Parts: sequence; structure tokens; C-alpha cells
Amino acid sequence: MNARYLMQYAVLLLIPGLVSAADSYTVPRTEWGLPDLQGVWNFSSDTPMLRPAQYGSRQYLTDEEIAQLQARSAASDAASDAAIPGTGVDEAYNDFWIESAGLGRGRLTSHIIYPENGRLPSLQETALRNEPGRPPARPVRNAIGANFGTDGPEDRPLSDRCLVGFNAGPPVTPSFYNNNLQIIQNKDHVVIITEMVHDARIVPLDDRPFAPEELGFWSGDSRGYWDGESLVVETRNFNGLTNSFMALGSSKNKHLTEKFTRVADDRIDYEFTIDDPATFTDRIVGLIPLFKVAGQVYEYACHEGNYGMVNILRGARVQEQLDAH
Repeated sequence: MNARYLMQYAVLLLIPGLVSAADSYTVPRTEWGLPDLQGVWNFSSDTPMLRPAQYGSRQYLTDEEIAQLQARSAASDAASDAAIPGTGVDEAYNDFWIESAGLGRGRLTSHIIYPENGRLPSLQETALRNEPGRPPARPVRNAIGANFGTDGPEDRPLSDRCLVGFNAGPPVTPSFYNNNLQIIQNKDHVVIITEMVHDARIVPLDDRPFAPEELGFWSGDSRGYWDGESLVVETRNFNGLTNSFMALGSSKNKHLTEKFTRVADDRIDYEFTIDDPATFTDRIVGLIPLFKVAGQVYEYACHEGNYGMVNILRGARVQEQLDAH
């Protein structure tokens, strides 16, 4: 185990119950003797990516805090239903459609577990930035957001253009919906399929080298190996046309390490580490639990019938004609 993984392992030792849960669980094996991670897994969460200041360096909510959050959520839903008759039919994105339920016990205060305050490290002075209040310059690297231009499709976020999903990453991050991925294994490859925009990453497990640096990919170039019971996937060679993390920077110099560890029949602990010295002054480590789904991932046919993009641009042209009169 190299120095990087010793450091990451030390971070995980600070999380109560995580290592002990993994140590006490016997991971099922594939027919060729490797840990079996196959299946469909859900990463929905109402845990914030960044830790609210009130929790300081504390990584877990208490049972009382979880109960309070659940009570506030139920009260908010009841107030919304009373104020808007017919809620659930007349609204496109209400609680019926949005996947944000926190699952399991031992709920995190944030998905970022390093830096220790659960916040992002400082940006480098030279990091690529969007100017607040103005549409992002081309090429647009944001997967989702507001305040985008309408001159052409190049001004729209990447998810509008069906190029990348806004939660598919890598790394995967909980979002509004389609928080599902499927893992398929054979002896020398792992395939990670995300539901959003139906992206499939094929991860070789042999010693082949990464693609040349001058080749850039939307989801990077991934290579994997087994570290004990954990699948480790290293990804580099991002094309720089996406953000580094959370709408910040460019992915051009990002080095991503993901770690999949099955800790129960129905749970994988998914850890990711972002090393991007061109964007951030320190690395970022996140932890997201994946829960087993008794179902399948259906095709996300984003481009087929993508009338949203057409109508956004068509509406902008109509507005320009109206403004001219």
C-alpha cells in the first residue's frame, strides 16, 4: 500500500463503525475468487456534500439530530401539500420524483470527510473561475446550473447537451434523481454504468498503461486493481471540458481515486479522493454509501427527443424578435 492510500486509510479510521463493519463482514466472492460488487446500487442522500458550520469537525449526526431533521422534513411536506392543492400532479419535481432520502444508520454530517471541517480547500489563485453573475464563457464546463447563455447549444450546460450527467461524475455525487449505478465484473474488467446519461466506464484490471496524456476523455481514463477487499479505480486524462469538482476549476489536471468496499449485503462504501493541484490547495476526500437495489437500470435515452434544448434556443429567438419590436 503506497503513501497515498496509507493517508486515506488513516482518514477512514476516524469514522466510527466504518472499519469495524467492514472487518466483521464476510464479502461474497465471484467464481474467480474476487470480492463480488455486482448489482444495482443507489446513492441517494439528503446529506449535504459540504458540512454545515454548526457541526465543526464532527462527522456523524446524533440520533436526536436525525429525528429533528426527519420531523422538519415531514412538517415541510405537510405545509406544502396544504398550501398547494394538487401537489404531486401539478408540480414536475416534488418529493415523489426527487430521490433524496437518507438511508441507513450512522448518518454523516457531510459527504466530504477531508479536509476535516468537511469543506472544500481553498482555490489556487490561478484556478479557472466563473465570474459571478455572468454566464460561463465557452467552453461551458458546468454540468448544471442557472444563468447560461442562449446564443447556441455551446452556451448550455453539459447535461442540457446530453454530454455528461449532473450526478454521474466521476466521482458520482447524489443529486435530484437517477442516483443509481450498476457494477458488472469479470476476471479482468469492471464496468461501472451510471443511470444518468447512461454512461458506462470500462475499467481494465490488468497492468496496461494509461492512454497518452494528449488524449482527453469526458469521464477520464480509468485503471483498476484490488487492494485487499476493496476495488480501487484510478482515473486521469480528463479532457478539461468539465469542472474539477462542484462547478469549480477545470478537470484537465485532475487525478481521481475511487475505492469501492462492500461492508454489508446491501451496502458498499464508496470513497473518492480528488487530487487537483491546479484547482485546489489540498486534496478532497468524500464518502458516499451505496445501497443495494432490487431492480435494474433502464436506458437513459437523453439525446432521443431532446426537445428541451431545441425549445430553449427557439424560445430565445422568439424573445429576441419580441424585444426588437
